[in-house]
Amino acid sequence: MSQLLQIENFTLGFPGRPPLLESVSLHVNDGEAVALVGESGSGKSLTTRAALGLLPGGSESSGLVSVQGLDTLTASKHRLMELRRKHASMIFQDPRAGINPVRTVGDFLTETLVRLDGLSRAEATERAVAQLEQVGLRRAGGLIDQHPHQLSGGMLQRVMIAVALLNSPDLLLCDEPTTALDVTTQAGIVKLLREEQQSRGMGMLFITHDLNLAASLCERVYVLRRGEVVEHGPTRTVFLTPEQDYTRQLVEATPVIETGAGSSVAEVSGLDPAPLLKVSGLSKTYQLPRGGTVAALDGAEFSLPEGGSLGIVGESGSGKSTLARLVVALETPTSGELTLRDIPRPHRPLKASERKALARDVQIVFQDPYLSLDPRIPVGNAVADVFRLHQKQGRKEAKDSARNLLGRVGIGPERFDALPRALSGGQRQRVALAKALAARPRLLVLDEATSALDVSVQAQVLELVEELRDQLGLTILFVTHDLAVVSRLCSEVLVMHQGRIVEQGPTARILEDPGDDYTRNLIASRPRPLWDAEPVTA
Repeated sequence: MSQLLQIENFTLGFPGRPPLLESVSLHVNDGEAVALVGESGSGKSLTTRAALGLLPGGSESSGLVSVQGLDTLTASKHRLMELRRKHASMIFQDPRAGINPVRTVGDFLTETLVRLDGLSRAEATERAVAQLEQVGLRRAGGLIDQHPHQLSGGMLQRVMIAVALLNSPDLLLCDEPTTALDVTTQAGIVKLLREEQQSRGMGMLFITHDLNLAASLCERVYVLRRGEVVEHGPTRTVFLTPEQDYTRQLVEATPVIETGAGSSVAEVSGLDPAPLLKVSGLSKTYQLPRGGTVAALDGAEFSLPEGGSLGIVGESGSGKSTLARLVVALETPTSGELTLRDIPRPHRPLKASERKALARDVQIVFQDPYLSLDPRIPVGNAVADVFRLHQKQGRKEAKDSARNLLGRVGIGPERFDALPRALSGGQRQRVALAKALAARPRLLVLDEATSALDVSVQAQVLELVEELRDQLGLTILFVTHDLAVVSRLCSEVLVMHQGRIVEQGPTARILEDPGDDYTRNLIASRPRPLWDAEPVTA
């Protein structure tokens, strides 16, 4: 077994500033899958990009970064281009950021084959279609002429994997390639990567903040914190018996599905309060540009009592977010009835006065906090403006209220005048939560509000939501694809598939004894450690 990637005492930074990476050492052998885990800002992506010679402009580096004997810190541009074309490939987190939206998938796949490898257009297309089929895309020939916006996130990520594998690289670098994918799509991508890695004998370095995912894919792991490797070794040893406090904190913060005795699944109240939200036969149909319709939501029925907590789970495209947007009136229903506090919702866009009144009852926190925050407005002012609008407070009182509320969600006074870009992702999500709470709503809708957060930040946000639910009597509607998060936060759950509710009931019952095959598939798709997935021999 030979080393494909060797990093020794690698230090990276900018003149006059503390180093971004300090004395990082790791290696990847051929035929081996290695995980690099840590929180956002730990230096995972910087380390991996260095393997391809992709260093920040103006940075200074020292140490060794070598791929198949080529030092990528000192290699010429020509040698680096040769390395990226033939020996090492990278899959990035956001597939849409790495593909030209105005060109077809076929153009993207075949350009290098035609321009640099000398293949004819027909030969390149044939090879591209074969690679798309190999990564599990059906009717690959028809995808060649489509544009990126016509493909789902999971399909587009498979296209990016196909591009990365097209020239049979010796080393595959994966930078959070499944973070934004639902659990079943993620399971398919992980299975595909492992099969390709093993069949081709590739080395793979897999970046993730999801320890469950790392355990399901990689034999060894390196834990990175603030630019330094704090622990490394066999994945099973590091995760089951961590030596460092930081690793132990990551493991403890990683959500797991818990059922049965001692479970942390939210308990169902013995009371039967009147429903705050009631949905009956609710449907939403969209017109397609070239004629026809698509049913995003079909006949949804459920009720949510005051102070209750309901999780909505399902794959991308199942109708979860459509349902959430209908609840907060960002969409209007095609048919059916939605009532909030026994007030029916009209089948038309709300007037300004109606929307303002609804905002006092219902608030939403999105997956991306940038959707809730104006990049030009300091975060303290953004929260204070909500107090002024909905609580009719004066300027000084509103700022005092905003400081108090931001403090409750863990944002100190020193951040009051900061712009959103100056905060981390977890801090921005806390501000978005404070902004929603400033309206003092009865119902809080969380639409994948923790899916892109580090496990430690996610744990903090979930704990905060639990505290606020208990203290303020909030009613929670949590949209997510993460069943472990639902098991912690929600007493009831409904499962959606292709726009329909296929199962609903108490969370503990559904997780322990699902009645629908689709629900069983969702539960089975959760990442399992390699040591648990090993086949049992007779």
